[in-house]
Amino acid sequence: MPGMTVDIIQRPVDTGDVRLNVATAGDGPPVLLLHGFPDSWLVWRYQIEALATAGYRVVAPDLRGFGESDRPAEVAGYTVDKLLGDVLAVCADAGITRTPVVGHDWGASLAWQLTFHRPELVERLAVLSVGHYAAGVAAGWEQRRLSWYMLWFQFPGVAEAVFPAQDWRLYREWAWGGAGPGEHPECERQIADLSRPGALTAALNWYRANIKPERYVVPELPAAPRVRCPTLGIWSSGDEFLGEAQMRGSGGYVDGPWRYERVDGGHWIPTSAPEAVNRLLLEFLPAP
Repeated sequence: MPGMTVDIIQRPVDTGDVRLNVATAGDGPPVLLLHGFPDSWLVWRYQIEALATAGYRVVAPDLRGFGESDRPAEVAGYTVDKLLGDVLAVCADAGITRTPVVGHDWGASLAWQLTFHRPELVERLAVLSVGHYAAGVAAGWEQRRLSWYMLWFQFPGVAEAVFPAQDWRLYREWAWGGAGPGEHPECERQIADLSRPGALTAALNWYRANIKPERYVVPELPAAPRVRCPTLGIWSSGDEFLGEAQMRGSGGYVDGPWRYERVDGGHWIPTSAPEAVNRLLLEFLPAP
């Protein structure tokens, strides 16, 4: 990749259900990076370079529906059990039996779930933007206000019609503060990916398969699995979708060492605050 000082190898991994594109770089102990909506492994490019240079072997898949990975058409193709199965297949292919896991956005949600269901696999957990789901519920109506779009996404065909209209005008306003065409490279990269056949629906199907509308009106806290491994939560001051309370409150569900860090940047922290993220990860991860 232009500008990179480390070699990145991309190869397909067959999960038995879909074929995933997986980027790897470096040698040494593994670190698994899980991206979110609506990204690909490229959102981690600054972290891949920093971690590989520091002596880690970085494994960063395009999760199903994103990047160069397969995009199942049906909503049922994106349930959490299938997403976890994909991650386990990637780990098996890479020979990973225990690893630090770093996730952003939906990748953070998936990293929490991986830690709940396969704690023996997760050596350490670093989550960016998205905290423990019970902490999100406990954050109350302010977090629900910020998450209004999740309810809107539930209606098939609606966001698919509205987002692309007028050169993705609403998407630019919602996700990137009204950035005009060509004004923000990350916005343009996301729009280019979402413009491919079936890609926008595939991305929205993550919400449709795993978030139920009733979560907005049910006041009681759900059963809350606890996390025993060392956990780092990173939240950014410019996040318009996720409040600080849901990340700060996540420490209440972590029995292992918990560290919270607030950085300056937008929601897509890996690219909006790369130096801060790289520093925090290198401090948090076990030495290679």
